[in-house]
Amino acid sequence: MQDYREFLEEILIPEEALQRRIRELGAQISHDYAGRDLVLICILRGGVMFLTDLMRALTVPHSIDFMAVSSYGSGARESHGEVRITLDLTSSVEGRNLLLVEDIIDSGNTIASVLALLETRRPASLRVCALLDKAERRQSPVPIDYCGFVISDRFVFGYGLDLDEYYRNLPFIGVARPDRILNRD
Repeated sequence: MQDYREFLEEILIPEEALQRRIRELGAQISHDYAGRDLVLICILRGGVMFLTDLMRALTVPHSIDFMAVSSYGSGARESHGEVRITLDLTSSVEGRNLLLVEDIIDSGNTIASVLALLETRRPASLRVCALLDKAERRQSPVPIDYCGFVISDRFVFGYGLDLDEYYRNLPFIGVARPDRILNRD
């Protein structure tokens, strides 16, 4: 694989801004969930880096669980409408306060399906924390209770977000050069 700089148009959100905003989100979530049972549910794989840093910013006790959801084909930018749970939660969430931790909300179709599924499991509460929100692309209304950044409709990668499964490890969020991205529309 090539060096990420060959695909990078610009750094959209530098590491320092990411970490500052995550600390702010952690403080707000800690305030809102003080004295309450909290379960962070991370949507794999993109949400892992965000989850890890968000957990460090929380001052309230919490547990974590994971889900993997498939809605994008290889190399495809658009959700194809069919959402499949490829990894489900390992414990019951009935009566618990759930915070769904997601890297990016685009059309909203995937997260809306996950929220509908989780609602059937009768949690005490269910909220969404998204690092990035591409609000202008929204097709399904999704309540985002905690939002890191609203971004425009550009292909981004880094900090958990992949470019054909690579570059998730970058400490910043970059915009991909349109001329270097294949099969995106």
